[in-house]
Amino acid sequence: MAQAKINAKANEGRFCRSSSMADRSSRLLESLDQLELRVEALREAATAVEQEKEILLEMIHSIQNSQDMRQISDGEREELNLTANRLMGRTLTVEVSVETIRNPQQQESLKRATRIIDEVVNKFLDDLGNAKSHLMSLYSACSSEVPPGPIDQKFQSIVIGCALEDQKKIKRRLETLLRNIENSDKAIKLLEHSKGAGSKNLQQNAESKFN
Repeated sequence: MAQAKINAKANEGRFCRSSSMADRSSRLLESLDQLELRVEALREAATAVEQEKEILLEMIHSIQNSQDMRQISDGEREELNLTANRLMGRTLTVEVSVETIRNPQQQESLKRATRIIDEVVNKFLDDLGNAKSHLMSLYSACSSEVPPGPIDQKFQSIVIGCALEDQKKIKRRLETLLRNIENSDKAIKLLEHSKGAGSKNLQQNAESKFN
């Protein structure tokens, strides 16, 4: 009888310890789950800061190379460029880096995708029109929507092999490049229009003198 009581007491102690350990494990797991949410929120916030930095630099650069900047006095242009350079310098002081975890296959896919884009960028000066068409086909390969033009199937298969975060960065880079080309086209057309209007005015002035 006494031995049975001893065994019952021992079993009760084991049960209490086991229950207590399970509770601790559950609380620790819950804490880690909450921390994981905060870690992901931190990465998303840092990524948003990275994107905002890229957008700001692009906007400053766009203003410096705009047609409006060419049509003001040298003094005003110099003053505005000083302000733009100051803003660009302050923007560059913000350094945020979000590292993407990749396996070897994803690393190789990213290298191949980057190499293809770089090769197209290097052809900008030689043939801007063809480079733009090629970039459009690369961008269509990254789009989830129905593209308006052809898709580079080879590039698409490479991008699919990249990490999800890298896929988003590749798409953003292509969007930026296409916007820069579009802005360059507009600047060239405006410049040609300005030159054409200037030539026309000169011709009219010359004709009026003879008349």
